[in-house]
Amino acid sequence: MKSLFDTVSRSCSKIVTNTYSTSFSLATKMLAPSIRQDIYNIYGFVRLADEIVDTFHDYDKEILFNDFEKELHKAIEHKISLNPILNSFQETVHKYQIPAELYNSFMDSMRLDLHKSEYLNIEEFKQYIYGSADVVGLMCLKVFVKGDNSKYDQLKSNAMSLGSAFQKVNFLRDLKADYEGLSRSYFPNVDLAELDEVNKDQIIAEIEEDFHKGLKGIANLPVEAKFGVYTAYIYYKKLLQKLKKVPSLEIRKQRIRVPNYEKAGLLAKSYLSYRLNLI
Repeated sequence: MKSLFDTVSRSCSKIVTNTYSTSFSLATKMLAPSIRQDIYNIYGFVRLADEIVDTFHDYDKEILFNDFEKELHKAIEHKISLNPILNSFQETVHKYQIPAELYNSFMDSMRLDLHKSEYLNIEEFKQYIYGSADVVGLMCLKVFVKGDNSKYDQLKSNAMSLGSAFQKVNFLRDLKADYEGLSRSYFPNVDLAELDEVNKDQIIAEIEEDFHKGLKGIANLPVEAKFGVYTAYIYYKKLLQKLKKVPSLEIRKQRIRVPNYEKAGLLAKSYLSYRLNLI
């Protein structure tokens, strides 16, 4: 009976989310139960693809990625996959009519990580950000608006800005691992080996603009999604504040984190703002 396999598949996506990201899983728990599982399904898919290109160093990543991509398209075409993560993802794709352009663009950006190590201009950078982050926000937005295309079009630009902000914060936080461990340099026109305060401040100013636009979109989200997305926003804003205070030299040496006790406080703060209609 496929329904049992579908239940197992959804559980796998939830496990992936909870295991790989405490912050994202916390924010997802703040979503309404009616949409929570579908966000697990999206995260499971994007996390698995990201792990292939980022961590499976003892294997032929290109073969693994090609196989994963083929299975993705088969899953969506046939509405089933023996890969439980892809099986749950295809369910969400069909349920909300998520356009192929979104998950294909994501896969295109992930494929770049197999070989491309440097982004030399703004256009290359924007294209990578669109595929690696903006489209993830748009896939989630498809779930949040539950088929309301007018609402989707209204919030599309804001969702992309929020996705960009999250991704750029990740780039800044993971600068040491990306540059030294994976030999990647995402920010164009910035020598990460010589990152200084001027460059750091420019990057942070750009992220703050993205956050400002993203927050406007959060205010107009359906009630089922607003608190969860705002929770993620508050966490990433806190992380950016920490990065802002840390000297550029230290960012190159260590990964800045938000401790669990602070996350608990941020959750309480976001809940209060939500209940008082301050979002």
